[in-house]
Amino acid sequence: MSETTVKSSPFRIFGQPKMAVLLLLGFSSGLPFYLTSKTLQAWMTTAKVDLATIGFFSLVTLPYSLKFVWAPVMDRYIPPFLGRRRGWVLITQVLLLLAIAAMSLHDPQRGLQMLAINAIAIAFFSASQDISLDAYRTDVLQDREMGAGAAVFVMGYRIAMITTGALAFFLADRMPWQTVYLILSTLILVGIATTFFAPEPVLTDAPPRTLVEAVVLPFADFFQRVGIGRAVFVLLFIVTYKYSDSLAGSMTTPFLLQAGFSQSEVGAVFLGVGVIATILGVVTGGATIGRLGINRSLWIFVIFQGLSNLTYYGLSLAGMNHTFMVAAIVTENFGLGLVTAGMTAYLMSMCNKRFTATQFALLSSLMAASRDILVAPAGKIAESVGWPEFFLITVAMAIPPLVLLPFIAPWSRDVPIGAAPHTGETIPAKAVQAPLAPRR
Repeated sequence: MSETTVKSSPFRIFGQPKMAVLLLLGFSSGLPFYLTSKTLQAWMTTAKVDLATIGFFSLVTLPYSLKFVWAPVMDRYIPPFLGRRRGWVLITQVLLLLAIAAMSLHDPQRGLQMLAINAIAIAFFSASQDISLDAYRTDVLQDREMGAGAAVFVMGYRIAMITTGALAFFLADRMPWQTVYLILSTLILVGIATTFFAPEPVLTDAPPRTLVEAVVLPFADFFQRVGIGRAVFVLLFIVTYKYSDSLAGSMTTPFLLQAGFSQSEVGAVFLGVGVIATILGVVTGGATIGRLGINRSLWIFVIFQGLSNLTYYGLSLAGMNHTFMVAAIVTENFGLGLVTAGMTAYLMSMCNKRFTATQFALLSSLMAASRDILVAPAGKIAESVGWPEFFLITVAMAIPPLVLLPFIAPWSRDVPIGAAPHTGETIPAKAVQAPLAPRR
């Protein structure tokens, strides 16, 4: 198959064996997420732990926000098996299996401290797995494959979240929570088996020689490729690209409940057609990137994202209308899928394969800032101006990234300015017997 054919055919891109690998690794990435949040909260609630303590347990997920701190370790050191990327993936998966299984040894009524330590360990190893998987996914894909790679990875991630969420509660009605965690830990074996058979990306450049280099060189490389002046635009773009959707999404549930819809109606639509719409969005985004390239796709996706919030504006004027409500949730979640595929592909394209773990962790933490920090005033804004005006403001928030796009991802170019080369070249899994000898 020619390189040109792969670039021009989304069907061929999705049909590659490495896409199936990324689907299963995405499943492995999504498995631990609920085990330190929703399922743990349910276990503690049934164990009669007070609500204040359950609330404080949300802090056990802090490692997800701090993973960039130890990401340089995964760029600096090469495990003695499976190569630089898959070696770390396997290590984190084995540690996750053990940490999740160890939850079966605890009782929330008698040992909350040890339960918290175990939960933090799960979050730490899960965040570490994400670092290694983000690096693997970036290094194994070429530019036009990045949207499709992001799409199938997100599909696997979502399937895992649905599996652990639904299966955990189903099992908990029939057996102790300790046994539930022990059973769920075995699902990590899916990721472990996949890691052994996954191709290893070709990394010809030497890793950083010291930890200091592993911390400093990723910054130096990024600013050298992008330029100091344009780097400011890049960082602002990463923060603002999904902000329109994040701002609207942070208040959609309160809005719908205040509009008169029941909790059951909202939950059913969000978890049903909403999830399906998100998956369809990332798949469509991946196919679009394969056809049009990253740059043009970024333009199209951000415009759709902003306009999609007009459906909530219309619903705020129409009042309690079930058809309009479903249409709004489907449209907004489809737009979320598009911008997720677009931004993930953009972040991957900006990572140098020598420092992928560190650079992706740092850049993705900026993206998370708009989701977790900048949306904090959303409720106050909605109270001050009312729901119709609030959703018009969310539409307007798509303008800043649109203004920045000509400076970092011009329509006339295929890949963003300052993007690192990504050939997607791999070595068959069975050919990797020891760490690859880097070229110096």
